[in-house]
Amino acid sequence: MGDLKTYEQLLRENAELSIRLEEANDTIEAIRTGQIDALVVNDAKAGHQLYTLKTADHSYRVFIEKMNEGAVTLNESGIILYANSRFASILGATLSAIVGKDFESFVSSDCRPMFRDVFATAWAKDIQIEVKICRNSGTVPCQLSLTALQLDEGPSLSIIITDLTFQKNIQRLLKENNQRLTIANGELEASNHDLQQFASIASHDLQEPLRKILIFANMLRDRHMQDLPAESRKYLDKIISSSQRMRSMASDILSYSGLSTNAHPHDEVSLEAVVAEILDDYELLLQERNVKVIVEKLPVVEGNRGQLKQVFQNLISNSIKFSRQDKAPVIRIFCKPADSKPGDTGELAFCHIVVADNGIGFEKEYQERIFSLFERLNNKDKYEGSGIGLSITKKIIERHHGRISAESTPGEGARFTISLPVKQPQAVA
Repeated sequence: MGDLKTYEQLLRENAELSIRLEEANDTIEAIRTGQIDALVVNDAKAGHQLYTLKTADHSYRVFIEKMNEGAVTLNESGIILYANSRFASILGATLSAIVGKDFESFVSSDCRPMFRDVFATAWAKDIQIEVKICRNSGTVPCQLSLTALQLDEGPSLSIIITDLTFQKNIQRLLKENNQRLTIANGELEASNHDLQQFASIASHDLQEPLRKILIFANMLRDRHMQDLPAESRKYLDKIISSSQRMRSMASDILSYSGLSTNAHPHDEVSLEAVVAEILDDYELLLQERNVKVIVEKLPVVEGNRGQLKQVFQNLISNSIKFSRQDKAPVIRIFCKPADSKPGDTGELAFCHIVVADNGIGFEKEYQERIFSLFERLNNKDKYEGSGIGLSITKKIIERHHGRISAESTPGEGARFTISLPVKQPQAVA
């Protein structure tokens, strides 16, 4: 019976303690959030005592308690008069272990001399520094923003503490990524140099054996054509045709690799004059194939004349090569209205030149693929070429800060649109 009474008494005492603890917590929260500015304490000997809360004024206390950053208020000796919950969270400590302590004791030893200097200066002007704050066995990188205030209890120093852990981690990752990128760029440059050297050497070294193959094959055909059986003559023609294609491919590879290595100056280029020069070079071919070329007024742009000539040469020869058997080739070259950029906005003004034909065309799915290196859409025996011409064209246009696109319908011809800046933002290199 006695044990039961003791048990019930303990339950009542526990319930009373829980209520008192809840009241104490409510009181502390009210103090922290500025809901009260004084306490009346009933002392058994001294009676009722009034205690005013002078550690921070009401508005300031409410403000800093709601901040996401840590916040403390120091007196002129550097003692913490007030700290918010966020600062306790940064330290991983309780508020009771913080308030009343010297703020400097929470600063890592290697940062304390700097903090002392800043603490002395901050009473006269606002200042920011980065220090490490001690937390358990480690440190937390933080930014301190110090501002002098005049509160009820006199001059005070407000410090806003921003945890820089996330920013420092991002900076570290960026630095590591930049280092890896620098290494990768170095390796890529070395690889590109090796590839360019290989392309140049291979192209040059291929020229001599190909030249000899063509010379002796042509000599054999010219001197002994009548003595060879029909089948052998057919094989000999294939050897000559393949050797010529190989020589063309080696030359194109050399041209393509040269676009990546050589710096080319740019000047004013009349596209109309460039096209006229190409048509003059192709005069016999145009007559032989009965090709009609319609050239409308073309603009003057900045660029490398030799490279731009190669662009139009490739496109015109491409239109002739892929013409229809049942219809005379017609090629139309014209310029659409330019994009004008009035004022000094720093934006480039572009002109749009179209090269359109009535040839065999191609399927829509090949609009991007035709600019790929060695991409061929047609039988190599029926249509000669290395498959590099349009790749070279695209690379030249891009090096002139422009773009090229193609559209077509099978049997109805192809249409290539070149967009070039009228003025180059820098030298084409």
